[in-house]
Amino acid sequence: MTYYAQQLANAVVDVLSRNVTDVVMSPGSRNSPLAYALLARRDIRVHMRIDERSAAFTALGMARVQKRHVAVVMTSGTAVANAYPAVIEAHMSHTPIAVVSADRPHRLVGTGAPQTIWQQGIFGRYAETQRVDTEQDVAKLSFDADQVHINIALDTPLVPETLPASAGKAKRVGPGRLQAKPSWVDHGAVDVDLTKDTLVIAGDEAWEVPGLEHVPTIAEPTAPTPFHQVHPLAARFFLQSEVSISHDGGDFAASTKPEQVIVVGHPTLHRGVMALMADPDIEVIGLSRTEIFTGNPMRRGSRVNVTGQPTDTWLKICEAAGEVGAETVRTTLEDAAFGFTGLHVAAAVCDTLAVGDTFVVGSSNPVRDASLVGMPFDGVDTYCPRGAAGIDGTVSQAVGVALATQALRPDEIRAPRTVALMGDLTFLHDVNGLLIGPGEPRPGNLTIVVANDDGGGIFETLEVGAEAVREPFERAFGTPHGTDLAAIADAYGCAYYRAENIPELQEILLELEANPAPIAVVEAVTTRGTRREMARKFT
Repeated sequence: MTYYAQQLANAVVDVLSRNVTDVVMSPGSRNSPLAYALLARRDIRVHMRIDERSAAFTALGMARVQKRHVAVVMTSGTAVANAYPAVIEAHMSHTPIAVVSADRPHRLVGTGAPQTIWQQGIFGRYAETQRVDTEQDVAKLSFDADQVHINIALDTPLVPETLPASAGKAKRVGPGRLQAKPSWVDHGAVDVDLTKDTLVIAGDEAWEVPGLEHVPTIAEPTAPTPFHQVHPLAARFFLQSEVSISHDGGDFAASTKPEQVIVVGHPTLHRGVMALMADPDIEVIGLSRTEIFTGNPMRRGSRVNVTGQPTDTWLKICEAAGEVGAETVRTTLEDAAFGFTGLHVAAAVCDTLAVGDTFVVGSSNPVRDASLVGMPFDGVDTYCPRGAAGIDGTVSQAVGVALATQALRPDEIRAPRTVALMGDLTFLHDVNGLLIGPGEPRPGNLTIVVANDDGGGIFETLEVGAEAVREPFERAFGTPHGTDLAAIADAYGCAYYRAENIPELQEILLELEANPAPIAVVEAVTTRGTRREMARKFT
C-alpha cells in the first residue's frame, strides 16, 4: 500500500520548517498527515487549538511580534473558511501569515463528498492559493507574499503504518532572530520645508521617519513615541485659523492651523484628526511603505528631504494646544458625575504599564481611550488590530502576542508581562481564544482587562446614540448581554478579578504585576450611560 499522502505532507512540512518557527493547528482527519509530519519536527513549535478561527487569530498575534510568517493548519471544508477573518486582518495590516489547508482530491470536489468545498482561491484577493497535488508542486512553493495560502490535496490512505521519523534541529528563538525584512514599498522621497507650520499625524504602521524627529506629532497608540507628542484633542484647535490659548500663566491669540500635515502610516481613530487631513486649506503629504495611502494626500512618498526646521513659535503653539487637550481629559476623569467608564479603565491600565511590558489594545473604544490618556510611550510594545479595525479575534491575538513575546525573551526569570485591554463585546466575541488544552504552550503572564459596560459602549458616542433615534438603541446597538464573566474565566481555567472603581483596578493590576497569573481576566464593571456626554467634552 502506498502512503503518498504522508510523503506529500512530509515534503510540505519540510518547506514550512525553513520559513516558520511556529504552527497553530486544529485537529481533523484530512490534515492528519500534516499533523504527523509537524509533530515529528524538532524545529517547529506546534500549538493545538480546537477552533480554526481562534487558531488563525492566534497565529496572527504571534506574527505581529515575530514579523514573519506563522502558519495555521487545518482540515478541509468550512474549517478553511474560518481563517478568512484573520487573513483579511493580516492583509490589511500587512502582517505575514501562512494558511496551510488540507483538501480532498480534485475528483471529489463538487460531488457532495463530506467536508468538501471549493478551496482554491477561497481567500480571493487577500491571499493567492498555491495548489499542491504532487511533490513537484511542493518545489514551487513560495513565501514571498505576506499572506500565503497553501492548499494540499491529500488522498487516502491518510494514516501511515508508522509515524514519520524525527527531523530538524531544535531552534532557540532569541531576539533578532525573527526580524525578517518586511515587504515594504518605496514610493520615493518628498521635499518638505519645515519652516512652514507642520504637523505630523502618525497612525498604525507608522515608523520613525528620518528628518521629522522634531516635528510636533499626533501619534496613535501603535505608532512610535514622538519627541514632541501632541494630544489628539488638540486637533480641534488646529482646525481653526486663530484661537486663544492659555499657556505658562498667560493668554494669547495664535494662528493655529498648520500649513501642511504629513500623514505617516494609517491613522483612523479620531474624527478631529481625520478632519485635519481633509481640510482643503492644508497641504497634506502622505508617507506610506505599503500600497495604501490613508486619505487623499496631495503628495505621496516613503521618505522626506527636509529643509529648515520648525519655528519656536510653532513648537510653543503645539505644546500649548496639546496641554489643553490633555488637561481636558484629566479634568473629565476627575468629575465624579461620569462614574466609572472605559476611559477610567484605560487610564488605570496605562498608568500601570512599565518599560518592557507589551500592550494589546482592542479596537473600538479601548484604543481611542488609550490614545486619550497618553499612549504611546517609550518602552512599551503596543499592538492593535487596526488593519480592518474589527473586534474579532482579539483574545486569540493577545494570546499569540504573549506567546511570541515570551519566546523572544526566554532567559528572563519570569515570563514578560503582556496586558490586553478590551471591551466586553470584544472579549465575548472571541472568548474561545482562551481554550488552550493541557500540555500546550501557554502564556505565563497575560492579564486581560475587560471594560464591561454590558454592551456596545462605542455606539453611545455615534450618531445612532442620538436622542431622536434612541428607541431601538438598546436592542440593535447597545446589545446588553448580562454575561457572568467570572463563570467564563473559571470555565477556561483563568484567574478572575473584579474591580468597580479606579483604586480597586489599580490595586489588582499592581498585585498581578508583582505576582502574575498565567492568564488573568480582570473585569472592570463600568457604565456607558455617560459616554455620550463625556464625548461632548472632547469636541
